[in-house]
Amino acid sequence: MGDMHLIVFGLGYTGTAIASGAAALGWRVTATSRQPTLRAAPAGVVLINFNHAGPVLAEASHVVQTAAPDEQGDPALARYGGELTASQRLRWAGYLSTTGVYGDRDGAWVDEDTPVAPTVARAQRRVAAEQGWSAALPGCAIDLFRVAGIYGPGRSAFDDLRSGQARRVFKPGHLFGRIHRDDIAAAVLAAMQQARAPGPRVLNLADDEPAASAEVTAEAARLLNLAAPPLTPFAEAVVSMSPMGRSFWSENRRVRSEKTQQRLGLRWRYPTYREGLRAILQQEAGERPL
Repeated sequence: MGDMHLIVFGLGYTGTAIASGAAALGWRVTATSRQPTLRAAPAGVVLINFNHAGPVLAEASHVVQTAAPDEQGDPALARYGGELTASQRLRWAGYLSTTGVYGDRDGAWVDEDTPVAPTVARAQRRVAAEQGWSAALPGCAIDLFRVAGIYGPGRSAFDDLRSGQARRVFKPGHLFGRIHRDDIAAAVLAAMQQARAPGPRVLNLADDEPAASAEVTAEAARLLNLAAPPLTPFAEAVVSMSPMGRSFWSENRRVRSEKTQQRLGLRWRYPTYREGLRAILQQEAGERPL
C-alpha cells in the first residue's frame, strides 16, 4: 500500500475510526486537526495541523472529509480547493454528508436515488458541500456518504442513562435512522478500495431498522438492568429542547441502504440498534479491568 496515501480531514469521533482502519490495512494515513497538540493520533496515523496540510495534499491518492460545513461553506474546500483540483495524484474523495439532505418525508422511505430536498439550513449547507466536492474534483471518483445518526462506544443511549440525563420522548410515528461508527468506517474503507470511474456516487449509511428513540433508550436500559425512564410526550419535551434538537425532531423519514450495501459488497455489522448496543457493552467489558 506504499502508493496509497489517505488524508482524513478531521480527526474526530468518526475520522479517528476511519484513519485507524486505513492504517491497519497498511495505508499511509495523515489526519488533520485544528488543534493537533490536544489529541493523540491512532497508531500508524500522522497528525498535522489543518492549516499546514498543503504539502501533504500534493502526495495524497485518497482524501475523506469528515468535518461539517459552517456558514462559510466546507472548510477543506475553502482552504485547499485549488490544491485539490490541481492534484495529479488524487484518485478518490469521500465526503461525509447527512441523511438530513433528504428533508422531511413525513415518515416515508427514501433511498440513494431520491432527490435531495433539504428543509433546514444545516442540511442545505451539506448539499452545497456535496456539490462543491463533486465540482472541484471532476477527474476523481467521489463518494457522497449520507450518514444517519451516529452512535458507538462513548456516544450512545448508555451514556445518558448512566448520567441520569436520559429521556424517552414519545412522538407517535416518528422514527430516526442511525448507524454505528464502526459500520461507517467499514463503508468508507470498502468504498475507497474500489476501482471506479470518475464521478459522484451516493451511498446511504443508515442501518436496516429506523426506530423511535424511546425504543432505543428502553433497550439500553434493559441491557444495563435499569428501569427505563418514563415516556415524555413530545409536546412537553419540545419546550426545553435546543434549536438543534427541535430541528432534528421536525423531520421524519426512513432511509434505505440496501443499494449501498450491495454496491460496497458488505452487510452492516450492526444491522439494528440492538446488535450495536450489545456490542458497545461487550467492548466496554473487554476494555475495563474486571
